[in-house]
Amino acid sequence: MSNINLVTVDGPSGSGKGTVCHIIAARLKWNLLDSGALYRILAFAALQKKISLDDQKSLANLALNLNVSFQSNGVGVDTLLAGENVGDKLRTETVAQAASQVASLQLVRDALLTRQKAFYKEPGLIADGRDMGTVVFPDAPVKIFLDASAEQRALRRFNQLQSKGFNVSLAEILSEIKERDFRDRNRPVAPLKPAEDALVIDSTSLTVVQVVDQIFELMKLKLKLIVE
Repeated sequence: MSNINLVTVDGPSGSGKGTVCHIIAARLKWNLLDSGALYRILAFAALQKKISLDDQKSLANLALNLNVSFQSNGVGVDTLLAGENVGDKLRTETVAQAASQVASLQLVRDALLTRQKAFYKEPGLIADGRDMGTVVFPDAPVKIFLDASAEQRALRRFNQLQSKGFNVSLAEILSEIKERDFRDRNRPVAPLKPAEDALVIDSTSLTVVQVVDQIFELMKLKLKLIVE
């Protein structure tokens, strides 16, 4: 591990990882890795190409050849697949469930590992995912595990999807989140869990600003950063 600044933020869907990581990366002008987006892009592409979600070899080959990039748009990050902004299409529960399935496959994880590590470069990286601190960057000096109750996470996702015009059911989203949580936490490959040296933050009753402030305090302590 080099001396490039590195922070990992792991946690389940809806815990606020994406929002928090974008704020920190934008404030520090660091690189941002949304590893979950890589799995959602793969799942989306597999569904488009009608590739079975348990066909490890085909999925791994697809992962190795995806034309993916992330571009800041001033308020967030656009996710581009072959030049097309597919960000909103990745936020449906169908894609989220498919992503959780393909993420449990070892060949898929191996195929995406090198691509994820390539984001680690100057001036620093904030990595958002489920196994950033346990598998991808186990030597990271700052590790966060961001959690929240399933009910609060379902409500956040419900509001997010409704604001984008999706007709969704809160009860169905809660059921799907609980199902995904169980699969992610119990999968044999890179299960969702806090790294032993991670700071665990429960965001259920916290604002985004409060979560960001806690992370910055740890960064100041561990990385000796001066954050205005």
